[in-house]
Amino acid sequence: MSEIATTQHIELNVKGMTCTNCALGVRKFLEKEGMEEVYVDFSNGEVQFNMPEAGKISPLVKGIEKLGFEVSEDDQEEEGWSTVEKYFAVSAIFTIPLILHMFVSWHWLHNPWVQLALTLPVFAIGVWHFGRSGWNSLKSGVPNMDVLIIIGATAAVGYSLYGALTNAGPDFLFFETGAAIITLVLLGNVMEHRAVKRTTSAIRELSALQPQTARRIHPEHHDQIETVSLSQVVPGDLLQVNEGDNIPVDGRIHAGAGTVDQSMITGESLPVEVSLSDQVVGGTVLASGNLILEAEATGKAGTLSRIIELVKRAQADKPQIQQLADRISAIFVPAVLGISILAFVLSWLVFGVSLSDSIIHSVAVLVIACPCAMGLATPTAVVVGLGRASKQGILVKGGRTLEVFAGIKTIVFDKTGTLTTGNLTVSELQSFGPGKEEIQSVIRTLEQHSSHPIAKALLKEFQEAAPIKMDKIRETRGLGISGLDEMGNQWQLGSFRIAQGITEDLSHDVYLLKNGAIAGTLTLQDELRADAQETIGWLNQQGIQTILLTGDRKEKAAQVADTLDIRQVYAEQLPDQKLEIISRLRTEG
Repeated sequence: MSEIATTQHIELNVKGMTCTNCALGVRKFLEKEGMEEVYVDFSNGEVQFNMPEAGKISPLVKGIEKLGFEVSEDDQEEEGWSTVEKYFAVSAIFTIPLILHMFVSWHWLHNPWVQLALTLPVFAIGVWHFGRSGWNSLKSGVPNMDVLIIIGATAAVGYSLYGALTNAGPDFLFFETGAAIITLVLLGNVMEHRAVKRTTSAIRELSALQPQTARRIHPEHHDQIETVSLSQVVPGDLLQVNEGDNIPVDGRIHAGAGTVDQSMITGESLPVEVSLSDQVVGGTVLASGNLILEAEATGKAGTLSRIIELVKRAQADKPQIQQLADRISAIFVPAVLGISILAFVLSWLVFGVSLSDSIIHSVAVLVIACPCAMGLATPTAVVVGLGRASKQGILVKGGRTLEVFAGIKTIVFDKTGTLTTGNLTVSELQSFGPGKEEIQSVIRTLEQHSSHPIAKALLKEFQEAAPIKMDKIRETRGLGISGLDEMGNQWQLGSFRIAQGITEDLSHDVYLLKNGAIAGTLTLQDELRADAQETIGWLNQQGIQTILLTGDRKEKAAQVADTLDIRQVYAEQLPDQKLEIISRLRTEG
């Protein structure tokens, strides 16, 4: 019987990759070492691959580091100024006087030895930063842009040094050219570095939702609670979650009750009440109550981790034009080196151009030809487009979407925060016996003693109502709040749970009981965005189908869809279910 080959999935965080050629060099190295399904993204420093079970990770880490990159265990953002920003600042200080000598008549700036002294610090930074990277890229078999930069800068500085030593005159001095090459490219690196930080902000914000520690109940001594790293939590562990905490992992409630704000997962605008045996999702917030949670899905198996992977895959999605630029970038450096040599040979030997001018022509080819400029132009345009859209509240799943956007026939909308503002308002108040003014006064009196998110919304809604005297006010987590008025009437305000067994209609958001009988009901809704109806109407006029896809309840979704004239609705959908619906819609065209 033949053995079945097994592999393990490896993820590394590699710092120092600045362009598509860097990523290509790392990918080729790993594939040469026998790794499979290699994925390298230079924008967020992520490297993933499948390694044979018997393989060792340490030789691969050393190999990547020999290429000039740094393999780290975490992807924490660099605080303060980055290395490339520091290099640029120092280089600019020395380069500006070199550039000024072309515009001012200060004699000392025209001295070749002064120019050499100003150039050497910049050139040293260039050799250290670009020279090492260029040399390592040559060793990887995928020469990058830094090869051209260091050759061009070295040629300019070397030629100028020859002119200074031979007193050949100012026509042979190009120190400012060598320094300017390095400084301007460093400026480009700084701009690129900041652009990359913006592209990965979505992932960082999602990752920030995941707490780094959890309060674990000791398996033998249940009265002992220890704070442990999230990586130490395994399925079956019992965790203590207090009011206001981010729920650390996916799990099932072992004891306790409360309300959970899970809008970041489902889009549900109202906090969801949970109790014994209910499931909760890691990364959501326990708005009120206290829970003991039995961990079920930890690490990469958790819902939040899967969402982060979806976002990463979306950012890795490249438009066809960007894929073409990546392929060209891989062969661009050797081609440019060949053209540079050809320009020198033709200028000097064929067209009779002087040696100095022929060298200048050759250096010019090296300086202006930048494969990374081509490789970064499209992704930079995509990043700017996605960034501008996100400022308007529009999130686009991947750069390829921008290319096909002109031909779309269907647009799928989320509800909360997209078509609505997320601000809760009372859409309907029904009274059964007491007058509406009395109901509003009772609600205001009771909710003054609660910090529940719905309580805050109701207080804002009924702030004009006159409070009444009430005693023995008590809030029961998971049920609601109750009190006794001056006439001895018992009032209860809460969710559908307090109305179970009293009425069959449990479709409302808030119920008010008087002496155990239904006194009133409230239906809450999100406030529609001011431009939502106009936008949907315009899309319908253009013949574009509009679909509402939300994690909110069916009643809420249907109400919004009817108001905005959206004909197709999918409600109460989790993120993976939303993805399935989107995939089906794409398959159907």
